[in-house]
Amino acid sequence: MLRNTRIKNRTHDEETTYWLSYSDMMAGLLLVFVLIIAVTMLRSQIQYDLKEQELLGKEQELMVQTDALETERETVASQKLLLDDQEKALAMQEEQLIAQQEKLATQEEALREQHILLSELEDLMASQQAKLDRIIGVRKELVQDLKQEFDNSGLEIQVDEQTGAITFHSSILFNFNRDDLKDTGKDFLGEFLPRYVKILLGEKYRDYISEISIEGNTDTNGTYLYNLELSQKRAYNVAEYCLSDDNGLLTEEELEALRAVAVTSGRSYSNPILDENGEVDMEASRRVDFLFRLKDEEMIREMIEILNSEQIPEE
Repeated sequence: MLRNTRIKNRTHDEETTYWLSYSDMMAGLLLVFVLIIAVTMLRSQIQYDLKEQELLGKEQELMVQTDALETERETVASQKLLLDDQEKALAMQEEQLIAQQEKLATQEEALREQHILLSELEDLMASQQAKLDRIIGVRKELVQDLKQEFDNSGLEIQVDEQTGAITFHSSILFNFNRDDLKDTGKDFLGEFLPRYVKILLGEKYRDYISEISIEGNTDTNGTYLYNLELSQKRAYNVAEYCLSDDNGLLTEEELEALRAVAVTSGRSYSNPILDENGEVDMEASRRVDFLFRLKDEEMIREMIEILNSEQIPEE
């Protein structure tokens, strides 16, 4: 019985030992699991912290990149505004360039027209100069013929060496302050007129004569209007006698030729004769003038005055 008891106790002890070993083993395993879990959790925490730090670094990097991107966007926006301004400035410059080109084209056209006008003016001036030279030559010859005719004629007349104007004292034709021709005046005109008309309206010069003017002049005594009337009547009465059909001074052909170009005018005292001291020579101022005008002469004189008064456009 004791043996059985011992066997039972030993079996019990063996079982107890077995379970203790198993418990120890399980405890050891549990401890290992715990350690594994702890290590795993620690590693996970470390990895989590590393990932968190990495994420934080990424966030900071992203923020930096975001700031850089925002700065870049602002730079791009600024550059875009600058580019827009430059485009506007370029557009304005292009408009100004187009306007300048149009202005230049207008100036070139104006310059071309001025060149054409200048060329036409030069041609006109050359043509008028030729006419002027011809007229000057004709006038010079005509004046010489008049001087040759009247210088030694015994008639009290003066021939202007520049213009060819014939002047004779009014006392030959009229009494003082009168406008009716004296008989001596008619005799004087009878000698003068045929010789004068023979030269001016002869074959050599008649095609050049556009006008023969008979002008009356007075001294400065009296009013202008009184002297104007007196000078006009004197000029008219001289013309009336010269152009009359009854005096027989001219041939019918000469008379018709003279009537075609004769005019009269009274100058009152607007063109007095001055003496060497600059004073009015009363006796010399009382006179009748015979003047002539050549064809184209007035036109050329006006043309010369216009060309002298206007400035030729500069190139």
